[in-house]
Amino acid sequence: MTKTHNIAILGASGYTGAELVRLIATHPGMAIAALSAHSKAGQPMAQAFPHLRHLDLPDLVTIDQIDFSEIDLCFCALPHKTSQDVIRALPRDLKIADLSADFRLRDPAAYEKWYGNPHSAPLMQKEAVYGLTEFYREDIRTARLVAGTGCNAATGQYALRPLIADGVIDLDSIVIDLKTGVSGAGRALKENLLHAELSEGAHAYAVGGTHRHLGEFDQEFSAVAGRDVRVQFTPHLLPANRGIIATVYVQGEPDQVHDSLAGAYADEPFVHVLPMGEHPSTRHIRGSNFCHIGVVADRIAGRAVVVAALDNLTKGSSGQALQNANLMLGEDETTGLMLAPVFP
Repeated sequence: MTKTHNIAILGASGYTGAELVRLIATHPGMAIAALSAHSKAGQPMAQAFPHLRHLDLPDLVTIDQIDFSEIDLCFCALPHKTSQDVIRALPRDLKIADLSADFRLRDPAAYEKWYGNPHSAPLMQKEAVYGLTEFYREDIRTARLVAGTGCNAATGQYALRPLIADGVIDLDSIVIDLKTGVSGAGRALKENLLHAELSEGAHAYAVGGTHRHLGEFDQEFSAVAGRDVRVQFTPHLLPANRGIIATVYVQGEPDQVHDSLAGAYADEPFVHVLPMGEHPSTRHIRGSNFCHIGVVADRIAGRAVVVAALDNLTKGSSGQALQNANLMLGEDETTGLMLAPVFP
């Protein structure tokens, strides 16, 4: 079958870059035409990621070596701050799916608050479409630049957006207790991510409302509600490679909470709401583009526990980016993404 779309991946030597390659490798409509890396430029992709050695891939190059006139869509899997400077210099007719945080927040002041520096491309920041596919699908189809969500932010939003929209929970008592695998921190060497520092334990981080994904929660939940919504959110780092599980505590009637979620996602191919009383596990979505959501009635009347699980590298990042790219290029949204989870 002839592959009709030439794809470039910038930042291909990182975890999300490798995950994009894994997913796109069997995509019938996309051909990987260029792969960039900074420190690993000049290497074959198999040297950076030996698990991909069976694929016929272009060697890693620097960004300035890519002929973008031959590229239909570019995935940017670059670090925050770097991405906005690179994207600003790319051709204006190039479709871009960005995986960094640089274009997620619409307000330049909010970006500066959460990321500590002024945005270098504020006009493009306003142009970008937020990449939570199930809720921005029609805008994504016609977008030039789509900003992928944070993986933690996606998990919390899948659990809560329908409930806020339907008015079935109290907006002032939402608590998100989230656990995430270590690959969400990227591939760069960091002392606190060494095996001896991380294994056989778990710890909270960004406690007290300092996590950057709170900027996305504030932006998106407030827009859905039509008023300011501020949630309590504490993430924890798990000694696991992949996966996010969010336990969300809400004040609302459990049956209404379940009905709201089941109705919202009834026709969604990747978001599955479990039968009432069941709750998901990260082991059941590992390596896939699926999000599983469960609702359990709390022992306190009028309260419910919502549990959402997804793979941070797939549905939380690279799989989401490919889902959006399919829409941007006129492909079926699920193409290349119906892989079953890896189990055990």
